[in-house]
Amino acid sequence: MAPYQFIERPSPFNTSAGKTLPIFAVTPAHIETGTIDPIALDWARKACFTAESGAVLLIPSADGHLGGALFGLGSNPSEAPFLAGKLARALPAGKWHIETAPLTANRLALGYGLGSYRFERYKSAKGEPPTLLIPADADATDIKRQLAGVFLARDLINTPTNDMGPEALEGAFRALAAHYKADVSVITGEALLTQNFPLVHTVGRASAEAPRLLELRWGKKGHKKVTLVGKGVCFDTGGLDIKPSASMLLMKKDMGGAANVLGLALMIMDAKLKVDLRVIVPVVENSISANAFRPGDIYRSRKGLTVQIDNTDAEGRLILADALAYADEEKTDLLVDMATLTGAARVALGPDLPPFFTDDADLAHDLTEASLEVDDPMWRMPLYNGYDKDVSARIADLTNAPAGGMAGSITAALFLRRFVTNAKSWVHFDIFGWAPSERPHSTVGGEAQAIRALYQHVQKMTR
Repeated sequence: MAPYQFIERPSPFNTSAGKTLPIFAVTPAHIETGTIDPIALDWARKACFTAESGAVLLIPSADGHLGGALFGLGSNPSEAPFLAGKLARALPAGKWHIETAPLTANRLALGYGLGSYRFERYKSAKGEPPTLLIPADADATDIKRQLAGVFLARDLINTPTNDMGPEALEGAFRALAAHYKADVSVITGEALLTQNFPLVHTVGRASAEAPRLLELRWGKKGHKKVTLVGKGVCFDTGGLDIKPSASMLLMKKDMGGAANVLGLALMIMDAKLKVDLRVIVPVVENSISANAFRPGDIYRSRKGLTVQIDNTDAEGRLILADALAYADEEKTDLLVDMATLTGAARVALGPDLPPFFTDDADLAHDLTEASLEVDDPMWRMPLYNGYDKDVSARIADLTNAPAGGMAGSITAALFLRRFVTNAKSWVHFDIFGWAPSERPHSTVGGEAQAIRALYQHVQKMTR
């Protein structure tokens, strides 16, 4: 079965049928020593092409037509494993193949595929992209699977809330489940109260579209149990503690945690990994209305712990609290939650390096190893117990917004930890879900973070 696509798009790859133009991927040493195609070398020297990292130079054929391209790798190609993504945006339309490249076939093809991503759903005119022949020694099936997962996450985040509110996100969730024949259950609106998801209902009740809890099950009982939980805040006004307008501009991405766990679930299901998979996504829009929850309110969570609302803009941890408590009612081998949760995480590590939190040292080691193996960056941050007291409230069990503003990503993780007691291993990812500047393997916009590394880790769990 071909990987699921939320938005259908042409493949960035071509087949070996028909003529393809060559790309000579070279370092400055290739130019200096003359160890490339003579025609390409002559053109490069006449054009003063020095093979700087990411530089592209089109070269003519002997009869004056387009004959191929030179692609600069710089002096240290290993420093930019997905540099080939630049080719997907720099080459003219046509069929291409790599003639020479001191890069691994999988990194080259995956990099090109990642860089080929376009979000053109709202564009009137769409250009014809170039396509690349996947090297014969690359794992084409797995590359396409990973691209599908990353593109699903990017598409969901990039889609504006008028087309990706709670109802539409449920639709995408159901479509993914149907494609892989997974079971789905949904709890919506007032039923959240009768089925004991009070915090999900509280945060989402002011929206025109009802809050809901989405659940997917796939795989076989008896296999390693993996549960994924993703924050699905389709838009965050901040609630009554309203955000300034500049801070609301990117709030369509506040469901980035949900988008990323769905991308990861796609990879797991498409690879038919031997896991008992469960995906839980609490979905809300944090809106302002007469029935919006207020600063100073106190609500009882699914777990029974009471939470004092000291800031309505700290809503993500509230819906995750109910979802994690629900997930934790079934003992799982690996419980992962992903959320665009705190600005403090961005201050600490920036937009491209998502922090993760876990008390499991072995899991932290394995995730770091997987991250390095697949070049999907992440960094472990401490669940420092000395700050746990800051999560307590004077007249309730917990506060959703500790005073002082210090160590915000850590205290958010400590808050979530209160709702996980049975899982064999739990890890929390505080992702940004957005690329604020163009990189070789991505344009500005929604981004998948840590899910290729998590996919690598889950694969190892099942071997």
